[in-house]
This record gives sequence, structure tokens and C-alpha cells, in this order.
Amino acid sequence: MDENLLLMIPGPTFLHPRVLRAMAKPLMPHRDEWFANMFIEQTERMKKVYQTKNDLFILSGSGTSSMDAAVSNIMRPGDKILCLISGKFSERFQEIVEAHGGTPVVLDFEWGTPIDIERVQNALTPDIRAVTMVHNESSTGVRNDVAPIAKIVKDTDALLIVDCISSMGGDDIRVDEWGIDLCITGSQKCLALPPGLSFLSVSEKAWNVIDERPGYCYYLNVTKYKEDKYLAPYTQSITLTYALKESLDILFEEGLKERFERHRRLAEMTRSGVKSLGLNLLPTPESICSRTVTAFLAPEHKSEKEIRETLKNNYNIIIAGGQGHLKGKLMRIGHMGNCQEKEVLCTLSCLEKAME
Repeated sequence: MDENLLLMIPGPTFLHPRVLRAMAKPLMPHRDEWFANMFIEQTERMKKVYQTKNDLFILSGSGTSSMDAAVSNIMRPGDKILCLISGKFSERFQEIVEAHGGTPVVLDFEWGTPIDIERVQNALTPDIRAVTMVHNESSTGVRNDVAPIAKIVKDTDALLIVDCISSMGGDDIRVDEWGIDLCITGSQKCLALPPGLSFLSVSEKAWNVIDERPGYCYYLNVTKYKEDKYLAPYTQSITLTYALKESLDILFEEGLKERFERHRRLAEMTRSGVKSLGLNLLPTPESICSRTVTAFLAPEHKSEKEIRETLKNNYNIIIAGGQGHLKGKLMRIGHMGNCQEKEVLCTLSCLEKAME
């Protein structure tokens, strides 16, 4: 393994040296008072990233664990869940609903296109328990507009569950202002941590549903987390909590607004570079493009697999390919977390050479 690999994928991202050093600290008992206070402090700091006053929980597990928790805590077998499918990761919500015995009501949208608000409104019947969607669909490079969908859902009894795994901490997500009932993210994307932590915020509207139907799940039962006053009822990932503290230190030193602006700027730079190489962006129109990952079609003269292998073998740079029916057709560059202009410029320059 080459320690100088540059990860330009939609997560995991490369780590700051300060985060790596933080993870080398000695372990503490997870019920030690110092650690407990530090853990709770990071919970409160994550609320600032979420821009929420809702309850927020740190779970040991990948982002999918919080997706599972969001669905399983509010749903019972037979409940109808409206799943807005616009890429590989929004499909995962459908799979989770089915796994828990729910009835997914699927609205499919062409990958790389925006969600049709009118179709959502027409499908939102009174028997819908919740609506699931992905804010930043990293499989397609699309940034979905949450606010208008939240506005529609807010006036119903349904809950809104939003996967912000590849955008929280890199984009301006206003959980309370928009009205997201259950908001999810993971550690290995814009927060620039290793995989292994996920985060879930829960609104009062969601608690009203959860409290009516307690005890459906065990490890991911958010009621247990709430009763433990945010200090997880089971053993936390101590090393990753150290890393979280350091990563949030770095984040707030930069400033939330400044961090959002950096991600916007890097996305614009990446898109401009990709287009200058004669490559076509997948998202249409360009205004819906993600601020953390850029997705573009592979050229006709050379396979995406060959290009990506050249980038890795010759330049120590890893970018991502496509998923689902776009496998072999799409390439994706992640520009999130600690990424700066120099990494984007280096990647674009080497991409040009790899395409020759």
C-alpha cells in the first residue's frame, strides 16, 4: 500500500495529520467522566453543523446504520414509505423499508435529473408514514433541493427522512429551517474522518411517532440513546471520538460559512476543468450539480476503467467509477473534507494525461 495515495473519491476522504495524531491517543474507559463529557460536547458541536436544536445522536457504524435507525424507529410492518429514487443511495432506503416489512411507494427519477416536486406532491397521500430522499446523491453528482420537498411534507402527518451523508459539513444544510425530521450523515465524507461513525437528528414531530410505537429495534433504538442523555448506551468508538473532536476543531477554525464556500468553489473548479477536457457532466441542468462530488461521462476513445487504473498506477490518485447501470460509463471526482485547490488541480492535470 502506498501511503501517498490521494483519495479523490466521494468518501472516504484523506485525513488531516492532526486527526491521525488524535487517533493515536491512549484509550479511555468509555464511561469515564472525562470521556463522557467530551463525547457529549461533540454531540452539541455536531448540532451546530446540522444547524439544529433537535436531539442528535452519534452511532457507532457507517452512515447506513443511521439510515436503518431512521426508518426502523418510525416504521412498523405494513407502513407505507414514499421513497424518492434518483440514484444508487436513494435505492438503499427502499431496501431498508422492505427489510423491515414496510411498503415502499417508489417514485423513480432519471439518474442525473432533478426530483419533480409536483410528482412528489401528488404521491403524498394521507396514508404515507414518511418520505425518504438523498440530499446529495453521490452516485450521480446531483444536489437535490430539500427545502421545497420539506415544505410539502411539513403540512402533512408524514415525516421527512433525508440522507445528507455526502454533504453535511460541506454544504449549507438547514435542518430546522427546512423542517427535516430525521437527518443522517456519516463520518468519512465532508467531516473528513475514517468510516465508523454516523449521526442522526430527530425532530419533535418524529419523537411523537416514535413514542407511540416503542421497542421495535434494539441496538439502533434511539429512545435508549435519548434516555442515556446522548451518551451512547453501548460502547462508543473511543478512537473515532477523539478524531471527531479534532476534526470539528479544524472545521470551526475554518468557519462553517467559509467551509461551505470552499466546497462550492472547488466544485465549480472541478466542473470547469472536466468540461475543458471535453467531458460531459451527468447532471442536467448544471445548476443541480453537487458541491462535493463531480460526476461526468467517460470519453468514447478510452474506458473509464483504464483511465482510473492509469491515475492510480502512474499518479497515485484514485477517483471513482459509476454505480448501478452507470458502471463503466461514469467517472466521479470527490472534492470534500480537507480537499483544497491544489488537490483538484493535480487531479485534473493527471486526468488529462491519463486520457491520452
